[in-house]
Amino acid sequence: MVKKTFAELINARDMPVLVDFYADWCGPCKTMSPIVQQIAGEFAGKLKVIKVNVDKNQGAAAQYRVQGVPTFVLFNKGQQVWRQSGALPGHQLAQIIKQYVS
Repeated sequence: MVKKTFAELINARDMPVLVDFYADWCGPCKTMSPIVQQIAGEFAGKLKVIKVNVDKNQGAAAQYRVQGVPTFVLFNKGQQVWRQSGALPGHQLAQIIKQYVS
């Protein structure tokens, strides 16, 4: 399997990409983890979900100016269309994604 770069992953033309910037030591990140997994299941085949550990991938975090975790960034055809820092309810995250999923 060829490992794709972060840029290649977020530039997916076939479906939107939700990036979850997180850290292992972050309490709200742990709270959001099952919600993100649920979203990935709910939108399977329509949404790509990528989890990025900011401690291990500082370049990607710096590139997108991630100041705090969790930070969620939604890309559609390689363009950032939505972003939020901090935890949010699963239904709210699902509503935002529905706007971009065909």
